[in-house]
Amino acid sequence: MAGHSQFKNIMHKKGKQDAIRSKLFSKLAREITVAAKLGLPDPGMNARLRAAIIAARAENMPKDNIERAIKKAAGADAENYDEVRYEGYAPGGVAVIVEALTDNRNRTAGEIRSYFAKAGGSLAETGAVSFMFDHVGGIEFEAKAASEEAMLDAAIEAGAEDVVSTPEGHEITTTLSAMRDVAQALEAKFGEPRKVGFVWKPQTTIAVDDETGEKILRLMDSLDDNDDVQNVYANFEVSDALMAKMSG
Repeated sequence: MAGHSQFKNIMHKKGKQDAIRSKLFSKLAREITVAAKLGLPDPGMNARLRAAIIAARAENMPKDNIERAIKKAAGADAENYDEVRYEGYAPGGVAVIVEALTDNRNRTAGEIRSYFAKAGGSLAETGAVSFMFDHVGGIEFEAKAASEEAMLDAAIEAGAEDVVSTPEGHEITTTLSAMRDVAQALEAKFGEPRKVGFVWKPQTTIAVDDETGEKILRLMDSLDDNDDVQNVYANFEVSDALMAKMSG
C-alpha cells in the first residue's frame, strides 16, 4: 500500500505541475498575441514581442505554440485584451503592483480585490503605491553567460543604468527607452538573455517577520494563479528560511 500511495503522490504532483505549466504557457501566449497585435508581428522590429518570445523560450514553450500565438494576433477571432494595472497594500503595509491582461475588467478587478481582502490587505486606487517603484527595463542573463566584470563593462558601454551580479545570474537595469538597444548589444556579446521586459523595481524594501511574510507570499501565489494576471511586484523582504519553507 505504501508503494501505491507513493505512486499516487507522484502522479498527483506531476498532474499539478502539468497544470501549472499549462497555465504559464497560456499567460505567455496571451502576452505574445497582445504584443504582436499592438505592433509588428516581427520580433526584430517589435521589442515587446521579442521580450515575450524570450520569456516563452526560457520556459521551454514549444516553437509551434509561439508561432500560433503570433498568428492569432492577425486572425479575426483574436480576443481583445485590456492592459490593466492594479495597486494595493498587503499585510504589513507592503506595496503591491499587479499587471493583468483581461477581456473582462469587472471580473478581474473583483477577483483581485477578493485576494487582497482574504489576505488581510486592500486594493487601492491606481497610483497609490506605484510612486514607491521605478518603472524600468530589466534584462537577465545566466551567471555563466559572462564574468561579473565583463557583464558590467559591456552593460555600461551599452547604456545600462545598473548591474547586479550574483551566483544566480546578472540583472541589468535600463531606462524604458534604452532597454531594446541595451538588450541587443548584450545579446550580440553574450547570447540570448533569459529575460527581457519592463519591470517595477522597488525604491526601498520593507523587512517583515515570517508570519506576515507567509501571508504576503500566499497573496502573491493567489494572484499568480489567476489566469489574467501577468506580473506581480512587491516591496518586501523575507527570511531565506521562509522562502525555503514556502517553495518546498
